[in-house]
Formats: sequence, structure tokens, C-alpha cells
Amino acid sequence: MAAFSLIVLIVSGALIGFFVAVPIGPVNIICVRRTLHYGPLNGFISGLGSAVGDTIFASISAFGLTAVQHIFERYSMPLQIICAGLLIVFGIKTYFSDPIARHVEERRPVQEGEAADLAHAIVSTFALTITNPAPLFGFAAIFASLSGLSARMVSFADTSMVVAGVLGGATAWWFLLSTVVGLLHARIDRRAMQSINHITGIVIGLFGLAVLGHLAFQRFV
Repeated sequence: MAAFSLIVLIVSGALIGFFVAVPIGPVNIICVRRTLHYGPLNGFISGLGSAVGDTIFASISAFGLTAVQHIFERYSMPLQIICAGLLIVFGIKTYFSDPIARHVEERRPVQEGEAADLAHAIVSTFALTITNPAPLFGFAAIFASLSGLSARMVSFADTSMVVAGVLGGATAWWFLLSTVVGLLHARIDRRAMQSINHITGIVIGLFGLAVLGHLAFQRFV
């Protein structure tokens, strides 16, 4: 019975993590673009940065760390401004990035600069996720609405299993996305990659402007 309860906790957390990561947003777009440009590994590591950020938010909600949650609520506007600035910078950088940052003949990433900088890939998407408090409030609402799951989280170990499931579910999504998109990686030529850079750069920048517009609307209306 205890084993069954453990499985329920892990699977429940995995489903939550998976479906929180799925909705199309700037990190999804960044992951797809980096997968097409640099290969599946870079795309997956980029997604992993978001998964770590989501897991931190899930931990705050699951363990009832209200003091930490209040800090995010208190500084929600500055954090969102930082997030918007990062998105605009990402958008501009993506738009003007060189579409030939890989060996054309071998169709693989070059082993230098951003293409091989996996630390940069994970840190950048983690920063985007952690400066956007919306997922934190989303996790709080999810755990509050799933009374059956909350009733099972009666100990630190139980809650830890749910949080571990969230990380596993989110990681599974980023692995699936980068693997599927990675099948197209070798078929993307210079012209197509340039178009992808322009489109994704504009979309990511618009996400940033949308965040600023929303904050301005809240502030003055």
C-alpha cells in the first residue's frame, strides 16, 4: 500500500510538471530555436534550466514556504521587469544571430562559443523562469485544488516525492521536445535558419513587450 501511495505521488507530480512545461511560451520557443541551430543537446539543456526553475516554484508551494512566496509576491513587478528585459535582449540577439554557426558540410554544431556553452544555455532559461512569478502562483493553485493529492502529502518525504515528480515530468517534456525537433536539425539550411532566427527573435521580443504592457496596464488602470 505504501509503495502504491509512493507511485501515486511521483506520477501525480510528474503529470503536473509535464503539463506546466507544455504550454507554448518564450522558453519553448528558445528551446526549439536552439535545437534547430545547435542540436538536441543544447535544446534539452536549455529546457532543463526551465525545469529547475519550475521545480523551485513547486517546492515553495508544496512545502508551504509562505514566507518565500510572499517575497516573490512583494517583488513581483521588479522581477517581471527583469524578465521582460531579458526577453527583449534575447529577441534582439536571436534576430541578429549568425545563421551559420555550425559546419555546413557536417551539419553539426561548432565546438566553440555559444553553441558549446551549455552552462549559458541552462542559466539563461533558468533566469527567465525564476524572474517570472506566474508559475509559482500556478503551482500554488494546482496544489490547493488537488485536495486528494494534498491529503497524501503528509510528510516531508511524501512532499519530496511530488516535487521530484515535477522535475521528472518537466524534464521529460524538454527531452521529448528537443528530440522531436532535433530530427529536423540536419535538414535546416542557412536561409531557413535565418528565417527562424528572425521569426523567433521577433516573437520572443514581443513576449517581453507584452509583459511590460501588462505591467503598465496594471499600474495606470
